[in-house]
Order: sequence, then C-alpha cells, then structure tokens
Amino acid sequence: MKTLTGAFRTATAVRNTVSIQTDGMNDQKRSTRQILEQNLDRVAPDPLRNIRIWLHNIRSMHNVGAAFRSCDAFGAGELILSGYTPVPPRAEITKTALGAETFVKWQQPSDPFDTIRLMKSGGLRFYGIEQTTRAKPLTGFIPPVSSPFVLCFGNEVTGLDDALLPLMDQCFEIPQFGRKHSLNLSVTIGICLYHVLSKASGPQG
Repeated sequence: MKTLTGAFRTATAVRNTVSIQTDGMNDQKRSTRQILEQNLDRVAPDPLRNIRIWLHNIRSMHNVGAAFRSCDAFGAGELILSGYTPVPPRAEITKTALGAETFVKWQQPSDPFDTIRLMKSGGLRFYGIEQTTRAKPLTGFIPPVSSPFVLCFGNEVTGLDDALLPLMDQCFEIPQFGRKHSLNLSVTIGICLYHVLSKASGPQG
C-alpha cells in the first residue's frame, strides 16, 4: 500500500509539472503592433504626466537617448536638457532613443538657474537625485498627485552641480548594498520613473 501511495504521489507531481509547463508553452509574445495598440489605449497616471526630468551637464549621448526612450515609455511630461548636455538632432541620440525624441516634449533653457527659480516661483517642486548628507531613500518618496514636479539628475561622474543643490527642495537616493555605490544614469532614471509609477494611485492597465 505504501508503495502504491508513493507512486500515486509521484505520478500526481509529474502530471502537475507537465500541466504547468504546458500552460507556459501556450503563452506567446505579442507583436510590436499589438504592444503599440495597447500602449496607445493607456493613459499615464497623473504623477507621471506631471513629472519633468531634468538632465544637467550630461556628457553621454547614449544616456540622453535612453532618457528620451524612458520618458516616452512612462509617459513623462517633459525632458529638460541644460548645461553642456547634448540635444537632438544627433544621430547618436536617435540610435538609443529609437526616435522617441520626436514624441517627448523637451526644452533647453539657456540659464538653468534662472529657469529653476522661475519654475519654483510658479509652484513647481524640485527633487534632486543625489547622494547627499541629507538625502532620503527614494523608497520613501511620495510623488505629488496633482501638481507638476521635477526630478533633477547631474553629471555621470561628478553628480548634480553643487550650485544647484541649494535650489532643490529635497534630495533622494536609491538604496544600494554593493561596493560600487553608483548606477548608470540611464538605469537611475528608469528606476525613478518606475518608482513614480508604482506609487501612482489607480489601475495602470
């Protein structure tokens, strides 16, 4: 009896495993057209549509192109490029952005300091993504629901300019546990945008 019971359990486990594998094999990748149609039927949550991503003194056109692509994917309201950050049209930007720079609203202020002060006087809050002595974990950041705000990112090596730090309402950093204590800029932007999405209220579809 014990032998039959053991065999029955083994057969049941095998049958369940096969069932799971079969169900997985029925899953198929969607076509690019199907993905596009679904994306166009969606509306980005307010916090994403209200967000402005600001890149100051970025050297890599790869990072700028990736920022355009991420802003397009998440439905961000605007991309702001200042300092010596490269701007379209550049083939290197388009190569990484895959043409997203034609869909994302962007601007290039001539004086970032005056522009920030002007935007702050209009009620926008500025949040720096930087490792500072007073930075808070990004995990605790609750994005404004109904008002525009700006996430500021600095140079790939030196970070956000010291002169810009006093203009930030608060700085946030991504908690890390490794030895390199840094992430690629394009990765950081994607993490921040996904964090805003994860905190947005209501279904995302």
